[in-house]
Amino acid sequence: MTSRIPRDSRLRLVRPRPLAAAPRAMDQRRPRRPAPRPPEGTPAPAELARMARSHLAGAARVARWADAALRPGRTGATADGKATLADATAERAAGDLGLTPAQVRVDWDTARLAGLVEVHGDSARPGWRLRAWDRDDSAVLRGWVALFDAWSLARPEPEQQPAAVAEVVSAMPQLLSFLQLSAGPVPVAQLLDLLEQRVRELRTERCEIPYGPQPEPQPQPGDDTPLAPLLDWALGALAAVGALTYGDGQATLTPLGSWAVWVKLEQICVAAQSPAGNIEASAEEMLRGCAQLRPNAARAEYRAWLAARPVGGAVTELLDAARGEDALLRGLAFEALRVVGAPAEPEVRAVLEVPTLRPYALLWLAEHDGTDPEDAHEILTREEATWLWVDTAAAVADHGEAPLLVRHLESAVQATVPALLDEVRAVGHPRTVQVLVALAAAHPDPALAKAVRRAAFQVHTGGS
Repeated sequence: MTSRIPRDSRLRLVRPRPLAAAPRAMDQRRPRRPAPRPPEGTPAPAELARMARSHLAGAARVARWADAALRPGRTGATADGKATLADATAERAAGDLGLTPAQVRVDWDTARLAGLVEVHGDSARPGWRLRAWDRDDSAVLRGWVALFDAWSLARPEPEQQPAAVAEVVSAMPQLLSFLQLSAGPVPVAQLLDLLEQRVRELRTERCEIPYGPQPEPQPQPGDDTPLAPLLDWALGALAAVGALTYGDGQATLTPLGSWAVWVKLEQICVAAQSPAGNIEASAEEMLRGCAQLRPNAARAEYRAWLAARPVGGAVTELLDAARGEDALLRGLAFEALRVVGAPAEPEVRAVLEVPTLRPYALLWLAEHDGTDPEDAHEILTREEATWLWVDTAAAVADHGEAPLLVRHLESAVQATVPALLDEVRAVGHPRTVQVLVALAAAHPDPALAKAVRRAAFQVHTGGS
């Protein structure tokens, strides 16, 4: 019998920064596209940020007041101890700030849309942008762009057919692009002509003619709604968020509005030029295309894909992709949802009861609530963390390389390999056997690989 030196298979596992997703193993170097330059005459980012701060000064002031006056434990906080803007709170803010309650409510709503205040159920807390407001120009500009994206919420919708309002909201990106290309005042009459043309196109696109004899065509809701009042509402709302000036029968994009429209057009162009054609793809196809990209490039693709469709539908589509069997798509879907931000919160909370999505949703919500991504994993139970480890390992096994799967051991919460194997066997992930077999094949330590193979066999046969 050949003598062998005893090996200690109970290797200590170090906890470095957890591997968030497998796509980092798929990084492939691509020629970098030169950074595009904004149109000539666009102010520098620092000047744009100054404009945004000026426009959002009232919202920032109310947000700071709420942070100081309504923080739990402060004297004079609301009766229930939560930072809600009740009638009494609005009156109090108006008195402290020298405003009317109506002005306070307008500034409060603006602060919410810009991410200066984050509302969770019946409580509110200061957003991370408020903390960075005076020192981070990029945070200020992202806050203003969030307000710009939510322009249709800046003013109450006119009491018209909801279908007609939705058509106008869908048509406005084309009108904004026209304003941006015009680089100057545009008569409202010309915008109305363009709006009517775009709405006709939208109605034609949704028209489906089934086979067989058809009854007389019936007018759709909103088909006879005059568009001029709706255009007036849309331009007024965009003016309220600072995207354009509107008066004397003309509309003109502000420097901020022109820059924001250019940024969104550029994002769409980047996605359209990507190998996967992500702008036209379904969520699943888009995520698969982004698996080949570096994290920053993937986030740009997510932003462009999201910019081209309504947020609610996009979030639903991403979560549907996350429900599939591919663990890589699960991780990427929640990365894309991080780009969505606050509008995705209700639907993310709704999937907490879905076992395959719960760990991802908990991490997303923790980061959304302001927890440092490095510390977010601490909110998971041991079982949830182990399930997530197996799921991420499945993504690495399917799409990554063997060395990355070996390094993935370092992100486990367990202190030793035997403890990890015991808990992996107990967690019941459907991919446990495949993950353990792949890990055994990849690991260079024969004794550890044998222990992992034995664990895989025990899971497969139902043994202990």
